[in-house]
Amino acid sequence: MPRTPRFRRVVRVGPVQVATYYDDRGREKHTAACTAPGCGFAADYDSRAAAELAARTHRCRVR
Repeated sequence: MPRTPRFRRVVRVGPVQVATYYDDRGREKHTAACTAPGCGFAADYDSRAAAELAARTHRCRVR
């Protein structure tokens, strides 16, 4: 059964939150997810820089 990830180093870039976590295999992963209701943007990345770039360039279509 997969564990729920424990997020750390959570930062907010506009409506997008970026966080770091360990996946089921113990590898460090990074995620970017838009918190705007109805947006649905979320993606996982291997590097923190890529997740932060995605957060900075995300254009939320809900607004």
